[in-house]
Parts: sequence; structure tokens; C-alpha cells
Amino acid sequence: MAKKKKPFTSVKKSKSEDTLTLQDQLNGDVLAKLKAAKKNLVEEEQAKEEERQARLAFERKQREKNMSFEELLEKYGDQGSKF
Repeated sequence: MAKKKKPFTSVKKSKSEDTLTLQDQLNGDVLAKLKAAKKNLVEEEQAKEEERQARLAFERKQREKNMSFEELLEKYGDQGSKF
């Protein structure tokens, strides 16, 4: 006959083992290096985003500067003031 299987029982861990975090496992020096690296990455991303925004604004101004009279008239129409 087939053997009866015992139900699975989990092993309870103490609260101190449950609350052990990565920060607790790493020493302070490594943690400080990781935080500095994260800060540098965030600053680089912000600088790239600012550069992208500046480039887009410059390109938009250049396109408008190079528009023909017909394109300007289509874009702005009768929005100008009349004397």
C-alpha cells in the first residue's frame, strides 16, 4: 500500500531573525559606498534630463526661427494685434 504523507509544517523563526535586514548584514563602509553611488546616479540622471530639456527648447527655437512666412501664418494666424 501507499505510504501516507505527513502534512508540511513550517519552522517558526524567532523575531530577531525575521527582522534581519540587508542593512544589518552589511557593514557601515559598504553601505556608505552604496548610498554614495546611488546619489551619484540620481545626480547624473537629473543632469541628463536637464540637458535633454535644454536641447529640446533650443531645437524648438531653431525650428521657429527657420520657419517661412507661410508656416508662421498657418501657426499663428490672426492672433497678432491690429493697429
